[in-house]
Amino acid sequence: MMDPTTDNAGRTGDPGDARAALEALRAEIAKAVVGQDAAVTGLVVALLCRGHVLLEGVPGVAKTLLVRALAAATELDTKRVQFTPDLMPSDVTGSLVYDARTAEFSFQPGPAFTNLLLADEINRTPPKTQSSLLEAMEERQVTVDGTPRPLPEPFLVAATQNPVEYEGTYPLPEAQLDRFLLKLTVPLPSRQDEIDVLTRHASGFDPRDLRAAGVRPVANAADLEAARTEVSRTTISPEITAYVVDICRATRDSPSLTLGVSPRGATALLSTARAWAWLTGRDYVTPDDVKALALPTLRHRVQLRPEAEMEGVTTDSVINAILAHVPVPR
Repeated sequence: MMDPTTDNAGRTGDPGDARAALEALRAEIAKAVVGQDAAVTGLVVALLCRGHVLLEGVPGVAKTLLVRALAAATELDTKRVQFTPDLMPSDVTGSLVYDARTAEFSFQPGPAFTNLLLADEINRTPPKTQSSLLEAMEERQVTVDGTPRPLPEPFLVAATQNPVEYEGTYPLPEAQLDRFLLKLTVPLPSRQDEIDVLTRHASGFDPRDLRAAGVRPVANAADLEAARTEVSRTTISPEITAYVVDICRATRDSPSLTLGVSPRGATALLSTARAWAWLTGRDYVTPDDVKALALPTLRHRVQLRPEAEMEGVTTDSVINAILAHVPVPR
């Protein structure tokens, strides 16, 4: 009888193999997506931290392809929802359906009941439908007709959105933004990366057929669980904890911001720095780990003053200035 912890590829989810599986995952996604290493790493960090990811960029920079490649490279159940202005909350969470044969209502699960939910163009739908994911993201359950229904484990929402100034978009409310562990910006590619993209397409690459592109499953739920166990053993010194707190408190005192980072944001930064330290092969967190994850973890948890925005200040520039001024522990 096969060991239930062993997958078809022969992996056992051993902690010793976990880092190799996660490194292979990054390499596998790169087979489909060119030049977005920071976004790929962010998705892997989110998997390690059991967090959700918001991907922002103009149309056509491979946001959806990035998530689809992650799904193809993992042995996780995946579903996609295209968010549109007429999408209803029940279209995401599920609803009670009347069965005429039994004369009873039964629950029909929505696409939220999966391991990896691709919420495509989440800011194309009104806040009423956006908020349908709030309970799912925070409590990992949905409540329909007063009955809570747990979601599968692991559960990760990877949402894509166009920049808020684009026509027909609805800005996500602050309460929902705070539920995303990371906000990853997906920039336009460099000239060489764009040449590589076109060369791949000229050679027959089809983004709709990732298997033909050579993307294969290299990590599964057992690998993720083993990796998370290892991440939880990564040492965090009191000095690093204080450093994270000082950074987050500085955002609350910044004259350029009307909203600073909450304690939830400070906890998120500590978690992402810890996961990054483990991914880079260390069993302890350094200030550089905190700095490396500060922008994607905090940029969506702060709000600029209107006058600062008019002067061209950005959330990234404010956070970078704070990182430059907060004393770094020795």
